[in-house]
Amino acid sequence: MTPEDFVPAVREANKTELSRLGSSKALYALTAGEMEPDAVLTAMADDHAAAAETYEGWGAADSDVSGFFAGAAEAEQEAYEVVAGELDAHDPGEAPDLYAAMEGAGTPVERLGAFVGRTLVAKAHRSQATGFFTGQADPTTASTFRGLGNDLDDHLADGVELLDILTDDADDWEQAEAAANEVIGAAYDDYFSTLEELGVNPKPVC
Repeated sequence: MTPEDFVPAVREANKTELSRLGSSKALYALTAGEMEPDAVLTAMADDHAAAAETYEGWGAADSDVSGFFAGAAEAEQEAYEVVAGELDAHDPGEAPDLYAAMEGAGTPVERLGAFVGRTLVAKAHRSQATGFFTGQADPTTASTFRGLGNDLDDHLADGVELLDILTDDADDWEQAEAAANEVIGAAYDDYFSTLEELGVNPKPVC
């Protein structure tokens, strides 16, 4: 596999999951059915806080990717402060389920793969947040989430570039892809089970 092929391969392997995680029902699940501006902001802030904490831990590890993840942690913390700043007050809540899946990534290659998986999920959610605030006639907040989505594109490219440097063979690429799939799968399982608990059919995309 080449670095140009990696993200498309992950997208293809998780086509249904990412499509549904990028639907309006994803926000409904993330907010437990509230779908109010503060609930959306809180869900996004919680995600950035969890990402910052995860990447900070990986950045503190002595490995070839420590510098990359230290930078990623800083970027996520800055994003958290931007989003949380839209709320009167915010204390990070429980981390979304996908971060438990990320804990299983133990090698640099697996962690970069998990990073790609989380970034693709985050991009899908930021796109929905952009659309939500556009619909709320709040172009400033919509622009904030559009910018965060663009930042994620840059981070994704940097992560894949580093992954290309570290991979020695096809087995490494497979391990990275498996880690990405695991994270996306965890996010999807959380989405699916939450909607079922809310009495909503998770399958149709809207």
